[in-house]
Amino acid sequence: MSTFQYDFNNQEPPSDFETFNNSVNSAMDRFLAAAIISGVVGTVASVTVVYFIIDCLKKAGSAIPSYARIATNDLEKFPQVVRSSPSGVISVAPPAISPGHNWEVPDEFGTLERFLKPTRFSSEQLAVYTRDYATLLGSGAYGVVFKGELPNGTLVAVKVLTNVHDKRIEEQFMAEVSSIGRTHHINLVRLYGFCFDSTTRALVYEYMENGSLDGFLFGNKTAIDWCKMHEIAVGTAKGIAYLHEECEQRIVHYDIKPANILLDRNLSPKVADFGLAKLHNRESSRLLMTGFRGTPGYAAPEMWKPFPVTYKCDVYSFGMLLFEIAGRRRNHDPNLSESTQWLPRWTWEMLQTGELLVMVGLCGVAESEREKASRMLKVALLCIQYKPEARPAMSTVVKMLEGDMEIPTPEYPFEYLDPAKPHQLSDNGSEWDSEPSALRATYSEGCCSNPGKQSVQNEIELATR
Repeated sequence: MSTFQYDFNNQEPPSDFETFNNSVNSAMDRFLAAAIISGVVGTVASVTVVYFIIDCLKKAGSAIPSYARIATNDLEKFPQVVRSSPSGVISVAPPAISPGHNWEVPDEFGTLERFLKPTRFSSEQLAVYTRDYATLLGSGAYGVVFKGELPNGTLVAVKVLTNVHDKRIEEQFMAEVSSIGRTHHINLVRLYGFCFDSTTRALVYEYMENGSLDGFLFGNKTAIDWCKMHEIAVGTAKGIAYLHEECEQRIVHYDIKPANILLDRNLSPKVADFGLAKLHNRESSRLLMTGFRGTPGYAAPEMWKPFPVTYKCDVYSFGMLLFEIAGRRRNHDPNLSESTQWLPRWTWEMLQTGELLVMVGLCGVAESEREKASRMLKVALLCIQYKPEARPAMSTVVKMLEGDMEIPTPEYPFEYLDPAKPHQLSDNGSEWDSEPSALRATYSEGCCSNPGKQSVQNEIELATR
């Protein structure tokens, strides 16, 4: 039996090519193994990240208010920019509204905008939500308000503007959407959506169970205790301060009054009715007026003539509101004695004689709250100063009302009612005597002819007309 023997001595050494080929194969094997391991690890990591993202989105979705989770597949939408103020309050800035605009939303706008922005409803949808406008809540010069309910059960107030082809109505509509539609604050009424088509102009607001403040001050509603009234005053001041100082563009309301302060189920105040509001750049110290705005009796003196005004006109109106909150009565009551008919003048006179605490007692304020009420009246006198620059900023008003800042002694605020003084507003305002004014002439003649009773009567007429 033959035996096979391998002759190691005769084996030829491997060639250079074989050596190189073996090295390459070895490297490829190692690379392939590393790639497989990396792929597995990457896949596991991706799945883990996706899982946590989905989990976070679910948690975030549950935190979003129910009204914001309405199915909107059949609704038209429009883009806007989400910003945050230094205080952390979210602001949503929609584009300007114009008839015939294409409201399609680009794909790059994300989920957050969809939840926060006002929704565009159709007139057919509003008819369903209001049950063919069955429940009337109120009416005004420019519109009618109905109660409605969204598909998720959220109650709303639907303000339908009348005379939709009237230029003033369209301006009011655009003012409300462009101003309140870009804000979100606990003391501002929330705009859920709007309708803008050929036949209907409507605004859909959150429903405020307790209506407006004037119903509690002057109507037949159950009186609110004074401590709660103080909270309403502070909350209203915070809402106006946000409009003036925290929005990217300053929003001037122009019509602060009790009828435009709405109260929710907890009697928390929310500033409403932005039909006269305008947006202004912060760099501009003066605002150009194209016509009278506001409500006589609450409007600042500089609003009576067609001159530039400042955002401090809202401060003046808020001061007039404070008088009515502290006094639990209208600023002008002809049924009272002559000396007490006009509340701002009576407040000033009682302050000068050191009897402000006596006055608030006569207004029905409990003794334990009279000191706080007297502070409120002093703040009101500061707010209605004739010169706009002498009025405090609304953030300062908040601090004074809350007791976090000393209240300076108010100056005489009625110099525009004194014909012996030059009635100059300020460098940023206008001069009372710069042009003939029938209103001023009427008042001045009355004052000069009879500085007693006639002066008081003209003073009241001037402030309330």
